[in-house]
Amino acid sequence: METLSTMTKGSFLKDEAMAKHTSYGIGGPAKAYITPRDKDDLSQILQFANQHGIATYFVGSGSNLLVADEGIDGLVITLGKSLKRLEITGTTVFAESGVMLGKMVKECISRNLSGVESMIGVPGTLGGALVMNAGAFGGEISNYLKHVTVMKMNGQEKQYQPGDISFSYRHSTFPDDEIVISAEFELIQSDKKTVQEKRSVASGGRKATQPLKFRSAGSIFKNPEEGAAGYYIDQVGLKGTKVGDAEISPIHANFFVNHGGAKASDVVTLIRLARKMVQEKFGIMLDLEVKPLGFKPGTFDI
Repeated sequence: METLSTMTKGSFLKDEAMAKHTSYGIGGPAKAYITPRDKDDLSQILQFANQHGIATYFVGSGSNLLVADEGIDGLVITLGKSLKRLEITGTTVFAESGVMLGKMVKECISRNLSGVESMIGVPGTLGGALVMNAGAFGGEISNYLKHVTVMKMNGQEKQYQPGDISFSYRHSTFPDDEIVISAEFELIQSDKKTVQEKRSVASGGRKATQPLKFRSAGSIFKNPEEGAAGYYIDQVGLKGTKVGDAEISPIHANFFVNHGGAKASDVVTLIRLARKMVQEKFGIMLDLEVKPLGFKPGTFDI
């Protein structure tokens, strides 16, 4: 790690508590938390990690993560503060993966570009949004994608066309050992009234239905085909259930909030409880939407 810390030109934080880097405020230490200075720095770091067999994990702004209390035995790399270029030319939008999705959406709305306005208020970086095919109120980030550039563990760049990657609900087939570095979108030139109406629907719906006062990682579970995950968790009577400082929100049952001192183990207990009760009552197995890092296999099984 010493060699890596001296060769890194960006920020290198050793044994860094992941609780400082997640919207949940939960998570033990990573061996190193690295923000590369630029693409060249990232390339050198990935090549070193690859050559030395060091486990490497890619995160965005930490808005969709649940990190184990024991931490992460490896490198955590984020581009959230380094690759932040955003260029809009006509209806073409180029953005590096560290750009916050909210910033990109606002810039597009200000130019009356339609296609991403339903994602106003969706947290996280563009890179994270692409990997999980983020979406809200009927729109998904992949809908208007032209191409994506990634970097492989050998430090080389590679470009994907939309047909190369399979996108589905909150899922994409980007390989785990590649990191998204930029993307280009082709949006639709619209008019102010239409764009603002779509934005208002999304913005109003979010404020009315989500517990925005407390720390969370957004939706814990993906919505099953049968309906909304929150509905089923509510139906088994779990709204307001607490374990430690973690709670299944009384406002939205698919948001598990941190009242200040919640541990990952508290959230895991609530996840297992919700899965078990929904499975028993409705025969539906809820799949995680939140991305777990650092947990042993089987942790979330019931």
